[in-house]
Amino acid sequence: MPLNVAQKLIQSHLVSGEMKPGDEIGLRIDQTLTQDATGTMVMLELEAMDLDRVKTEVSVQYVDHNLIQADFKNPDDHLFLRSACQRFGVWFSRPGNGVSHPCHQENFGKPGKTLLGSDSHTPAGGALGMLAIGAGGLEVALAMAGEPFYTRMPQIWGVKLTGELPEWVSAKDVILEMLRRHGVAGGVGRVVEYYGPGLATLSAMDRHVIANMGAELGATTTVFPSDQEVRRFLRAWKREEDWAELVADSGADYDVHDEIDLSSLEPLIAMPSSPGNVRPVREVAGEPIYQAYVGSSANPGFRDFAVSAMMVRGRRVHDRVSYDVNPTSRAQLETLARDGYVVDLLHAGARLHQAGCNGCIGMGQAPATHELSLRTVPRNFPGRSGTKEDKVCLVSPETATASALTGVITDPRTLGIPYPRVEDPDDPIVNRETFLAPLAPEAAREVALHKGPNIASLPPFEPLPDTIEVPVLLKVADNVSTDEIMPAGTRVLPFRSNIPKIAEFSFDVIDPTYATRAKQASGHIVIGGNNYGQGSSREHAALGPKFLGLRAVIAKSFARIHSQNLINFGMLPLTFVDPADYDAIQKGDVLRLTDLHKALAEGNELTVENVTQKRSFRVRHAMSPRQVEVVLRGGLINALKERLGQSERPLSQAS
Repeated sequence: MPLNVAQKLIQSHLVSGEMKPGDEIGLRIDQTLTQDATGTMVMLELEAMDLDRVKTEVSVQYVDHNLIQADFKNPDDHLFLRSACQRFGVWFSRPGNGVSHPCHQENFGKPGKTLLGSDSHTPAGGALGMLAIGAGGLEVALAMAGEPFYTRMPQIWGVKLTGELPEWVSAKDVILEMLRRHGVAGGVGRVVEYYGPGLATLSAMDRHVIANMGAELGATTTVFPSDQEVRRFLRAWKREEDWAELVADSGADYDVHDEIDLSSLEPLIAMPSSPGNVRPVREVAGEPIYQAYVGSSANPGFRDFAVSAMMVRGRRVHDRVSYDVNPTSRAQLETLARDGYVVDLLHAGARLHQAGCNGCIGMGQAPATHELSLRTVPRNFPGRSGTKEDKVCLVSPETATASALTGVITDPRTLGIPYPRVEDPDDPIVNRETFLAPLAPEAAREVALHKGPNIASLPPFEPLPDTIEVPVLLKVADNVSTDEIMPAGTRVLPFRSNIPKIAEFSFDVIDPTYATRAKQASGHIVIGGNNYGQGSSREHAALGPKFLGLRAVIAKSFARIHSQNLINFGMLPLTFVDPADYDAIQKGDVLRLTDLHKALAEGNELTVENVTQKRSFRVRHAMSPRQVEVVLRGGLINALKERLGQSERPLSQAS
């Protein structure tokens, strides 16, 4: 049977299960990617597993999120990560090297390989013809230990691209068009595969833009073929030997079909505060802005900065606008400087920042209160920017820069200047000297982990009890993101390696009393709407509430990664059989689930008693038998240690 690219990637790495949509499959993982906001937990999890050395072909730890060194916490974590990389045989990308996803594409990504990353935008690796999937840190730790990655076999969603992008329209507008059509849950349970004649006009970094933000569709991942454009990219980065052709077979088909005529697209903008709130720029043109922001993993290519530089050359940005430029890799910044673009940006009024995630994750560059910020970042969830009352819009570099020049939202087609055409250089400055290679095994075993006072070993976890009778502490609406469950930014993320402390910030964007009330309760349940837990893969959004006694979440539906993170740490992700039952539940109601072990083992539906209201309702789970065993044992670490004949003591707030 002819296979598409996604099927070829899955088939060549399949270690268990069958390629039937909805069935659980196990995949061999070739490469892993971790970043500092999640990687500290991954390294602590490797320590908890007593791992000697990673078993992947390549594992890389990036420091790109927590770069602000306002006190000891972030630099202590940087040293801890460096020591853990040396101990476990992992590449270390030091602070300032840049954002994980473009850096990985430049230096490590290989067509035909699998990549599992503890960052939800890991699917950006699909630009090179990889099967690149974002996951919780614990799943990545297990992959580093040589374990398969388990997921549901997705549908393959083929998107045929025809035509060529018009002037002033770029790759960001392609993915915004997908979000305009399908919303933030349109890709759930699917891999998006792009194909067709329009691909010939998209560079490898253009494809990165589209694959990166496939995460905002809720897709498992996005894949592109590995063709001559991928070969050109790898040749430029002095890695042509890593290239291998990977294209769909003639006659290959897809489970779901879509088509985009690139020539029909126009500049688009995702208005506050959802990536799915997409409109044509022309419809909102004229609204005053405070900030224009170019860079991030969602627009990391040389052309994204060079186009912006050419647009402002000989001009000045509006005096009210903060024009923030965030280089995405040290090598890109060096190349932009060599070719003169940095001078153009600075002279026009740009605020040049170090290569990293920075404002995308709320680490500096926060916008003014209630003022529009036009950003080339992937997400605009409420408060993610670092300003609680933010108004962040997602746009292309062309739209951001045009608006920086005028001071209002501006359709770049109306500027009246020539369109700056830029090709990615064939001779970028390749700088791998700042990546620390793994030590030899003998030397690695002599390395001690460097732990500062803010770093605590991972607390242990108790098995799931057979009966749960606990109150509903929180009831939330649809599309609650992990940024709302566990906020990002300078206030919270420095505590990422200290679970007792970071737990205190759980849900405080939604209900500042949650953590205090959770500490006073002996366990609790959270009720959610549709697409609960969308967004970032950070497992702290599961770990924090778990530490505070969360036993289960009952929602209308879940985002894939967060649902798996709940399972990984021994919590039940349950959905309403009748969504109308959501409306009847009130905060404070006591819910009871009994005979859980038998019920979970024998079927996928359970009865929940609302003790307060003296009524019952039905819920279901979508867990495989393997996942049920993981939950019953209190999480993946317990399950692995039990398999290895080790023991674990229970988690408590006092531990």
